[in-house]
This record gives sequence, C-alpha cells and structure tokens, in this order.
Amino acid sequence: MFATLTGLGLSASAGLNAYIPILVVGLLARFTDAIALPHQFAWMSNGWALTAVVILLAAEVVLDKVAVVDHVNDAIQTFVRPAAGGAVFAASDAAAKVDHSAWMAGHPWVGWVLGIVVALCVHLTKAGARPVINAGTVGLGTPFVSAAEDAMSLGMSLIAVLVPALVILVLIVFALIGWRLIRRVRRWRRGRRSPERIG
Repeated sequence: MFATLTGLGLSASAGLNAYIPILVVGLLARFTDAIALPHQFAWMSNGWALTAVVILLAAEVVLDKVAVVDHVNDAIQTFVRPAAGGAVFAASDAAAKVDHSAWMAGHPWVGWVLGIVVALCVHLTKAGARPVINAGTVGLGTPFVSAAEDAMSLGMSLIAVLVPALVILVLIVFALIGWRLIRRVRRWRRGRRSPERIG
C-alpha cells in the first residue's frame, strides 16, 4: 500500500515538473537509506545522470516562467512528464517493497501505466490552465504560478518518499485544485466564444 502511495505521489509530482521527482529519488537513493533503487533504475542515482537532470531542471525552471514560451515547453513536456511519472512510479514501487505486494512484483507494467496516467492527467490540467492564467494576468502571473507548481512538485516528492500516508490527502487537494482549474478554463473559453457569436 505505502509503496503504491509513494509511486502515485511521485508520478503526480512529475506531472507538474518531470525532473524534480527524478532528482529527489536519485539524491535520496545516492546519499540516504530512504529509498533503495533496484538495479534497472540504478541510473537515477548515477552522478552523470543527476548532473543531466539538474541541467534539464534548470532549463525547465527558466522556460516555464516565461509567458508563451511556457506553452511551447508544455507541448514538449506532454511526452516527457508522463514518461517520468511512469519511471519514478515503477522505480519507487519496485524499490520500497513496504507493502510486500506479490501481485505488483509480478506485474511491474502496472506501475508504469499508473505513473504515466497520473502524470499525464496532472500535466494536461496544468497545461490547460496556463493560457487562462497568462491571458488573465497578461503574463505577469506566469512566473508566480510556475514557482508555486515547482514548490508543489518538490513538496509532493518529499512527502511521497518520506511520509507516504499523507499522499492521499495531497492527491485530494490536487484533484480539487484541478477540478476548479478545469471549470475556470471552460468558463474562460465560453466567454471568448460569446463575443464571436454576437459579432
């Protein structure tokens, strides 16, 4: 159970920022006993891999805070974030073994699928809300929202590994925020169509 919660939390985090959960897992595996990666995911704690992730994270942090550029970045990340979500779910679930789930051990693809789906849902919500935020704030709110997303991704990654029992609560909060964002996006799109019909 706890291993699955860890995987869900990390994949949700990857939906906001692909590189933060990979970096958290890699650093914790390399320098602590909080997580022990299985051999097929040992690359996550490799020094060169961690350096590459830091460089990619730095680029992501900068690009995601510039209005319009963030849309291009989100389009590219549509492929990266779900893949990262699948990887961190599979790595943490296989590594943690807290729930000693024989079924999960015998079906490792389930972790990949769950991680991809969760990360993709979070990513699509984030990418769909950004145009509304950018238009509503004339781009001024973009860096602040992006910084908040990065903080949420980091917090969720740490909670998922260190206090997995809280993941359910955080996922509920994520779902509520996502639901409200989706409603606002729909209202914004309806508002844009209305003047066109009048004209």
